[in-house]
Amino acid sequence: MNREMLMLVDAISREKSVERDVVFGAVEAALASATKKLHGGEVDIRVTVDRDTGDYETFRRWHVVPDEAGLQIPDAEILLFEALEQIPDIEVDDHIEEPIESVTIGRIGAQAAKQVILQKIRDAEREQLLNDFLARGEKIFVGTVKRLDKGDIIVESGRVEGRLKRGEMIPKENLRSGDRVRAFMAGIDPLARGPQIMLSRSAPGFMVELFAQEVPEIEQGLLEIKSCARDSGSRAKIAVVSHDKRVDPIGTCVGVRGSRVTAVTNELAGERVDIVLWSEDPAQFVIGALAPANVQSIVVDEERHAMDVVVDEENLAIAIGRGGQNVRLASELTGWRINIMTAEESAAKQAEESGSIRALFVDKLDVDEEVANMLIGEGFTSLEEVAYVPLQEMLEIEGFDEDTVSELRNRAKDALLTMEIAREEKVDDVSQDLRDLDGLNPALIGQLADGGVHTRDDLADLAVDELVEMTGVDDVQAKALIMKAREHWFNA
Repeated sequence: MNREMLMLVDAISREKSVERDVVFGAVEAALASATKKLHGGEVDIRVTVDRDTGDYETFRRWHVVPDEAGLQIPDAEILLFEALEQIPDIEVDDHIEEPIESVTIGRIGAQAAKQVILQKIRDAEREQLLNDFLARGEKIFVGTVKRLDKGDIIVESGRVEGRLKRGEMIPKENLRSGDRVRAFMAGIDPLARGPQIMLSRSAPGFMVELFAQEVPEIEQGLLEIKSCARDSGSRAKIAVVSHDKRVDPIGTCVGVRGSRVTAVTNELAGERVDIVLWSEDPAQFVIGALAPANVQSIVVDEERHAMDVVVDEENLAIAIGRGGQNVRLASELTGWRINIMTAEESAAKQAEESGSIRALFVDKLDVDEEVANMLIGEGFTSLEEVAYVPLQEMLEIEGFDEDTVSELRNRAKDALLTMEIAREEKVDDVSQDLRDLDGLNPALIGQLADGGVHTRDDLADLAVDELVEMTGVDDVQAKALIMKAREHWFNA
């Protein structure tokens, strides 16, 4: 029987073009499955087959678990203290094995063994095909629509299949069986029972790869696409930069008479593409990303990673775009939060902010409005700046001598200390369940306390925009914190 097993392994290996070890693994799995059925329960069985003689041994295994964890699967687990009695140096997650009688080939249900072996072979074949395909290094999957599967489309390329989910298609796109289709390989799902390659036609990466195919200068390293933002099927923006001064990045991507960008647009169902010049200067990058709108001025708030962009009335609608599309894509492209406003709105906001800062300086530094305005005019916006900027910078302010500067710095430091003590007292009022919430740090807890949020329920009651305004976190983080705070409602 052992010789017959070796001959069978060799035959299957040649017929299916898979390694002998893969076939041996399938045989071991079949033997282990049959042995497990004989013992019943949830026992863990391991079978090892000698690759040269065909002899095989069978072992029953126990997984070593911590004493405090207890036994979840009594038939296949053993507590650490019991395992140490058998093997003094054994550790948690090791295994204890005990040889048991092996079943004979004749006692295995032939059909069951065949099914296990063939399934293992099919899995190995599929994995080999997938690995060979991925080894080509291609990022765009080109194939034919084979069938529909629960709303998704299965695309076949040779013997490899990919899955294009409905949500990853271009809106209003209608693909039929037999259609030729290209899609971006967004990832691999090794646990999927069907096609493991996940495809997308709406991902920004698809547009990047299409341009890479149409523009040879990208492959040559003369040009680089820094970022891409898409509203698939409608409009997109890409940011490009040239690494060779002789190459015009925008003109090169557009092509002669628009040939290159047209080829990409045609593949994406007419999706319009704005090609933007990337810049190391974030403000300049944002100005370019908002094209075709003309920007009057821009104020950068690095702390909140946001920009206030001022445009005139004529450009307001263009900058925002239909349904906010233009400003949303520009924000995704640059990674900055962009607030579009008119000159009047900007002036009102600056006046409000200046009024708040003026009131702060008058109150905390005990100075009159004239001195406060002088500080604001020199660019001071906080007590920290007054307290800790280099002494020489403050001495350069007209009308400020060394005694005045020293007094202002001391008052600012005293005010900061008093405010910190007051904040700590507020934080002491914050409930422990809010302090323990995942995602909160001392700084955020202090900001919540300043805003009157002292319990988990207080946080749970907030709207996303309220939390963003209170703490300066982005929408995603604010939503996550609020949902985390609400978890105990659903659990209850």
